[in-house]
Amino acid sequence: MKIIVDAFGGDNAPLEVIKGAAEAVAKLDVEVVLTGNEKIIKDTAAENGISLEKISIIHTESVIDIHEEPTEVIKSKADCSMAVGLKALAEGQGDAFVSAGSTGALVVGATFIAKRIKGVKRAALAPIMPTDKGHMMLVDGGANVDCRPEMLVQFGIMGSCYMNKVMGVASPKVGLVNVGAEDTKGRELELEAYKQFKNAPVNFYGNLEAREIPFGACEVVVSDGFTGNVVLKLYEGMGSYFSHTLKDMLMTSLGGKIAALMIMKKIKVFKKKMDYTEVGGAVLLGISKPVIKAHGSSNATAFYNAIRQAKTCVEGKVVEEITASLEELSEKSKAETK
Repeated sequence: MKIIVDAFGGDNAPLEVIKGAAEAVAKLDVEVVLTGNEKIIKDTAAENGISLEKISIIHTESVIDIHEEPTEVIKSKADCSMAVGLKALAEGQGDAFVSAGSTGALVVGATFIAKRIKGVKRAALAPIMPTDKGHMMLVDGGANVDCRPEMLVQFGIMGSCYMNKVMGVASPKVGLVNVGAEDTKGRELELEAYKQFKNAPVNFYGNLEAREIPFGACEVVVSDGFTGNVVLKLYEGMGSYFSHTLKDMLMTSLGGKIAALMIMKKIKVFKKKMDYTEVGGAVLLGISKPVIKAHGSSNATAFYNAIRQAKTCVEGKVVEEITASLEELSEKSKAETK
């Protein structure tokens, strides 16, 4: 299996990307294709004693900056490391793609270069986030600010397939983010999506209030990209807030330090659970081949896990499962209209 990785995407590129790729090759039985400036990649690897065995390079000198317009990835920056990687994916030179570059550019590039799965209205950004019971997937995390009801239903189907095939959840519960649990709550978007979800091939939980999300009420949390991004940022902020608050409580007095020593193992478990580097990245659901968006500040561990995540997506046939589920929904809709 070959995983294509944008060697110049992210704050810590290319060193941390190369280190993560080398670790993945050593531990995951995969080959890695790096896209970017070949000389810089080879020099960086040599200077840091990193082996490039089973790592090939597709040379390109251009990089799309996070501050540039996302559409430039298919225009003036069509030769950047991200775009070249997506073209290689589309041409079958690899089985999946990983980048920590611009989220907007990746959504645009994946949509227009690698293409969407037939029938998918919009690709959705789907980060995996911790809950009291394990993990949940948030769909959409910010790729689509404005959505139609049928798009939310597709998000739920795609998220359900991922959580089943990659995360091993037998029958993922799919919840629709809303301001109340009753089926009469919400805007026209949520009201119509609720109706359509009843006929979708998913384990539909119903409306989901935001306060239920951290406690693991659902494994797939569905919303439009605007609401989803607010949930995502608040989630991340509260995680940091609780971590800092706990640290202050335990380290400002002798009694607190003694207590910290007694519960250190539990603190480490909690910290690991909240650590984004352990997950890998957010999958871009709806693209014809697996595309993983790693965090912009990813280190080698995060890149390794993003590559592992990409491999699991391929092995779990997530794209094929999504395609089959959407076809099932389409056939059901046709039958009901006859």
